[in-house]
Amino acid sequence: MGMGTDRIIVVGAGASGMMAAGRAAECGGRVLLLEKMERPGKKLLISGKSRCNLTNNQELDGFISQYGLNGRFLHGVFHRFFRDELLALMRRFGVETVVERGGRIFPVSGDAGDVVRALEKYLAAGRVELRGGVKVTGIQSYRGRTAGVRTDHGPLEATAVILATGGASYPATGSTGDGYRMAKALGHTIVPLRPALVPLAVEEVALAASMQGVSLRNVRLTAFRCRAEGIEACAAPHSDTGRGIGPGKPPRGVIESRLGEMMMTHFGISGPVTLQMSLAVVDALREGPVSVAIDLKPGMTEKQLHLRLQRDFAEHGKRSFRRLLGELLPNRMIGPLVTISGIPGDKPGNQISAGERERLVKLLKSLRFNIKSPLPMAVAMVTAGGVSLKEVDPRTMESKLVKGLYLCGEVLDIDGDTGGYNLQAAFSTGWVAGESAAESLI
Repeated sequence: MGMGTDRIIVVGAGASGMMAAGRAAECGGRVLLLEKMERPGKKLLISGKSRCNLTNNQELDGFISQYGLNGRFLHGVFHRFFRDELLALMRRFGVETVVERGGRIFPVSGDAGDVVRALEKYLAAGRVELRGGVKVTGIQSYRGRTAGVRTDHGPLEATAVILATGGASYPATGSTGDGYRMAKALGHTIVPLRPALVPLAVEEVALAASMQGVSLRNVRLTAFRCRAEGIEACAAPHSDTGRGIGPGKPPRGVIESRLGEMMMTHFGISGPVTLQMSLAVVDALREGPVSVAIDLKPGMTEKQLHLRLQRDFAEHGKRSFRRLLGELLPNRMIGPLVTISGIPGDKPGNQISAGERERLVKLLKSLRFNIKSPLPMAVAMVTAGGVSLKEVDPRTMESKLVKGLYLCGEVLDIDGDTGGYNLQAAFSTGWVAGESAAESLI
């Protein structure tokens, strides 16, 4: 037998791969970590706006609900390695953390580089051999067992292989979907890949572009299974509904609805609530048209808004419609909304009719766009889809089709909401894959 046969090869030095290699070495494995980029952790360095949102302080059940139905797969994994274990590991290698808005947990330094350096120290502590600039082109198997990997530098033998190649988003960091091709070549089913946590392009692009850069706080975004002109039939819900939000299904015709912050862009909509709803929208677009409505004044009912406008227009009757709108909306939205409302911008408030006021209320409570498409996978924060979880043992992360092959991180069909959930899943599945691979060699 060659020298390399009692070793573990980890393919991909991202969050899950570095964790898997570190844990496998800690459990006594001889580990070779291969990364096609020159340096490890490239995607980690840009995560959380380069501040690295490691995890979230939400309780386990709420945490698991953030992954939709596939979250059930993570129950056992999280019982073995979850947030407390991750934060203890970070502390051990010099990274203190802080909890911020929405339960998000970041390094105190606000520098993703510290997280990568901590993982590099973990690798060094276990004498993991890290080779950068090596592209793995396939996994070798013999009689249903892994035998090693093929690379652009020739074949490498191993008894266990951990596939931690990431998704297909942010290709510049090295995650170009290689892992899906390698797993498929071994007979694995790949659940169709879709972009998740991705901005959305709209049909009314000129309108969106006219409000480019407007940041909206405390608005309600609701996505519907119909064209914008058909929204009337199904009114927007008054509370959040959709994936990871409590029990119960959204009302008929509604895909998802969330209160929060969003942004207008030159192509359409972006910002936190848009990203959180994007996967549900992407999936619904495959079945038919999708539109969104923005409630710019979710704190008021239509009736309350009517009364407020009536009062404002009466009290400041000499002011122009355009100036009165300035009290209600960000500057960049005034011009476009004057145009859509059909009310002349210079019309004095006390001359605005009840019918015109009615049109304005409808507009403020339901500014609508037809969704054309998500932006491409290359700009998505996360890839949804991947290796089918039915073919992976949740206790060990071992492939049910090929002995000695372990899978972890984004190559699996798991994707979570924004807020630290995707990184926690990567770290936890990596830890379990590393431990299992090491134990299989003993």
